[in-house]
Amino acid sequence: MPMRARNQLVVDHLHIVGAATAYVASRLTQVSRDDLASAGAYALVRAAEKFDATLGVPFGAFARGRINWALMDELRSMDWAPREVRARAKATTKVRETLSATLGRTPTVAEIASVMGVEPVEVREGLADAERMLLSLDAPDAPDVVWTGYLPEDLAIASERDEFLRRAVDALPERKRWIVRAVYFEDRTVREIAEELGVSHAAVSQQRAEAVRMLRDALQRHYEDEPHAVPEPVSRSSASVLDAYFERLTAGGQRFTRAILSHAVGV
Repeated sequence: MPMRARNQLVVDHLHIVGAATAYVASRLTQVSRDDLASAGAYALVRAAEKFDATLGVPFGAFARGRINWALMDELRSMDWAPREVRARAKATTKVRETLSATLGRTPTVAEIASVMGVEPVEVREGLADAERMLLSLDAPDAPDVVWTGYLPEDLAIASERDEFLRRAVDALPERKRWIVRAVYFEDRTVREIAEELGVSHAAVSQQRAEAVRMLRDALQRHYEDEPHAVPEPVSRSSASVLDAYFERLTAGGQRFTRAILSHAVGV
C-alpha cells in the first residue's frame, strides 16, 4: 500500500484511539492517559503498515483489535506492584470493607490491624498500596477495560468472521500457514522470515501472496450468497491443492461446531 494511503488510514481512524483511551481511562484510576494514547497511536500506525485489504476485513476492525492489545500491554506495564504487594493491598481493603459493613462506619487503622493481627504501620502501607496500584489485568476480578466500539449485533458478526479467518489460516499448507502467522500475527518482517528459512525475500513474498489469495477464496466461498455458486478462485494453486485446502477447512469447521455443541450439552 502506498505511504500516502497508509497515512490517510491513520488520520481517518485516529478517533478509535481517542475513544478507546477515554474508555479505559474512565474505568481505571491512576493511569496516564498520555501513555495510553501514545501506545494506541503506535498500534494504529503499525496496523496501517500491516493491513491487507484483500483479506476482506475492514481496517477499523483490524486496527481496533491491535489498539486494544496495545492498551492492555500498556496497562500491564503500569502495574508496578509485585504479587505480594497486591495480595497485601487486597487483603487490607477486604478487611476494611467487611468492618465497614459490620460497624456501619469506616474502621480505624487500629481496628483493621487488630482483626488482621498485624501492626498498624502494615495496614497503612497496605491501604496506600491499594490507592496507587492497578488491579492486574490477569486477575479474575479485574475490571473489563477492553473497548470494542461495536454494537452487539456487529460484535457477533465480527466475532464469527474472525473465528472463520482463524480456521482458514490454520487450514493453509504448512509453509504458507507459518509465513502468514509470522507476518500478520507476530509482526515479523519478510526479510527476517527469509533469513530464518534460508530462502530469498521474493520466495517468502510469493508464498505470502499466494496464502492471502487462498484466504480470499475461502472467505468468498464461505460468504457466498448463492450456496451453489462457486466463485472463480483467485489462487494460482492447482485445483487439487485448493480442494485439499477447502476439505481441511470444512473438517476444521465441523470439529469446531462439535466442540461447541459438546460444551453446550455438557458432554
